[in-house]
Amino acid sequence: MKNILEVCLSPDLGGLELYMKNITKYFQTKAIINKKSKLKEVFDNEKMNYFEISKYSFFKLAKIIDKENIDIVHIHWTKDILTVVLAKLFSKRKPKIIQTRHMHMTRFKNDFYHKFLYKNIDMIVAVTNLVKKQLEKFIPKEIRPKVQTCYIGAETPEILLSDEKEILKTSLNITNEFVVCIVGRVEEAKGQHIVLETVDKLRKSNINIKTLVIGHYMDKNYFDNLKANYPNDIFTDFVSNPTDFMQISDCVVLATQKETFGLVLIEAMKCGICVLGSNSGGPLEIINDKKTGLLFKSMDSDNLYEKIKMIIENQDFREKLSKNGKIKVDKYFDSTKQFEELRNIFLSILKEKSC
Repeated sequence: MKNILEVCLSPDLGGLELYMKNITKYFQTKAIINKKSKLKEVFDNEKMNYFEISKYSFFKLAKIIDKENIDIVHIHWTKDILTVVLAKLFSKRKPKIIQTRHMHMTRFKNDFYHKFLYKNIDMIVAVTNLVKKQLEKFIPKEIRPKVQTCYIGAETPEILLSDEKEILKTSLNITNEFVVCIVGRVEEAKGQHIVLETVDKLRKSNINIKTLVIGHYMDKNYFDNLKANYPNDIFTDFVSNPTDFMQISDCVVLATQKETFGLVLIEAMKCGICVLGSNSGGPLEIINDKKTGLLFKSMDSDNLYEKIKMIIENQDFREKLSKNGKIKVDKYFDSTKQFEELRNIFLSILKEKSC
């Protein structure tokens, strides 16, 4: 797949950005990142090559497209669409454009600006069936690119030995507590406060329990308030090995108000850990409630309290959810399987280009 160019000019480092990195690595494609991107360190650590440009440098991008004989530009960050479309128009090769849509679409895109953009995109890959339906609803048919669903997959993590788990738990002052883990950028929309509030209620009900909050903060005031209000819980910064922390937890919660997908759930299920997710967006396509995990009312700490209490009191039920979750994720959300599905999408577009 040497003629594919992965583009992500987002300055942040989250699931979207790491997914772009993983695609680049799997297919050994070329990549474009922002000069100010946090992805730079990740690419350097993994000894991966990349080009750097500024956010709106479409002339430079056009030159790279022509010099590297690019046939398909694959974009992830919605804000990159204009830059890539302009680069396509200024390039000699006029590559096909594929966008992976990672976020919900909530309004009609029928103005002149969006008509111009979407007429120059050849395919949109939706990360869930819900996003696919939104794209078909909000982009007028006459300008809508082809739309196809392709889930994001997760790699099978390295499973820690018992001794390794104990060392990690000791480093965090975890002994025999029931550990509820939440992984992701620390910001209000991600719902860390809901999980911490729930765990605190359980603690006040004489349950030996702790929250393990993994992730760097986006809102310092929010983060500082959480640490001040919940001194009995554990906060880390960004970690490069979140699945290690999942493996020392009894359950992993995704509490985002409206999560588009939910990669954290898949990673936890790959580890054989019980998962709980808010009942909106992506988790509805990942979790079969009471079979492969539990769904709770979004942003409702009382409902989450009942669900966590259920798996604390019934270990057999928790283990059944974990086992079934692992079976489902290996079947439907394995990274290799999903990358091969994406490869077929690329090949179909390349075939069209050659005709």
